[in-house]
Amino acid sequence: MTVILAAIAAFVAAVIQRITGLGFVLVLVGPIVLLYGPVEGVTLGVLLALVASLVAIPLVWRQIDWGRSWWLIWPGIVAAPFGALLVHLLPDAALLLLIAAMAFLALLAGRISALSASLTGRMGAVVSGSAAGFMHVASGLSGPPLAAYAVGDRWPQRSFAASAQLIFTVFGVVSVALRGLPVSPAEDVGTLVVATIAGIAIGTILSRNVSPRIARAAMLVLAWAGATVVLVRGILALFL
Repeated sequence: MTVILAAIAAFVAAVIQRITGLGFVLVLVGPIVLLYGPVEGVTLGVLLALVASLVAIPLVWRQIDWGRSWWLIWPGIVAAPFGALLVHLLPDAALLLLIAAMAFLALLAGRISALSASLTGRMGAVVSGSAAGFMHVASGLSGPPLAAYAVGDRWPQRSFAASAQLIFTVFGVVSVALRGLPVSPAEDVGTLVVATIAGIAIGTILSRNVSPRIARAAMLVLAWAGATVVLVRGILALFL
């Protein structure tokens, strides 16, 4: 039952990712952490996010902005080991609270206009890339710092969504290298990978008819619910 629920969550997250360009881990992190725990759950989420990005890249290759992507990627690679160190040092209850905090930050960052306005040019890219690399290893939630930079630097949405797949891929490879592979049974991991690929395929079809606004609204509802449940579980874990 656990792997079935996780596969459904991965499928839905992949569909939303393909339509909007973002949101895979934001949708997935709540269910996957509740089902597998903060360490294994995020490790699975990071791996599946890597799969989703790898599958999506050929579909958006021509829209990638390589120059802008590079200025986000290298600072993220530098900051990534610090995220891995934090995960290694914190107990499970603290990790749950950290994941919930990052999820809420991810959901609220887009509403802080002053944040986006300050993230422009190469300095803004370095700051955003560093935050994204750190957060990707720690929780898989690297999209919001990138999105804030995209808004502040007036990066066209289509090009940004395509470039984000490249950035997620690089951060995913680094995160898997630092966190290691999931310890779950290979058949379970394989099921989740297949569900993710299927979600990208179905999302590609649906993207022709489903408005990104509708997909984004669904993403927000699922993400808020997941973050809230993880927060409650983290608080309870402090007293158990």
